[in-house]
Amino acid sequence: MKATARFALMLVALVAVTGWLLSLGFKSDAERQALKVSAALAIAVQMAAFGLVQWSGRQHALVGWGLGVILRGTVLVVYGLFFAKVLGLPLTAALVGFAVFLFASMLLESLLLAYES
Repeated sequence: MKATARFALMLVALVAVTGWLLSLGFKSDAERQALKVSAALAIAVQMAAFGLVQWSGRQHALVGWGLGVILRGTVLVVYGLFFAKVLGLPLTAALVGFAVFLFASMLLESLLLAYES
């Protein structure tokens, strides 16, 4: 539980900084809204993926991490094909933002898991 809370705090901080950096390139209101939606979705997906790793335990951590990768990829595809379009978000900002948030948070997850073990 302690690791999950630590990860959540670090994840929100990382996504906030990364979102600010992305907003320097995506300047329109619609693009920035897409970044906000992508950030919220990335946090939810990443917390679920981290939960899978925690749930799988040390002996099966790689299995949990692999399931998390499948979850991230699936959500990215579904977000790009359906949800971003339904919400009327600019696809470039939505997908670039979501992919960058996931990539950065996967690095954070790896560091935290290595530190915990």
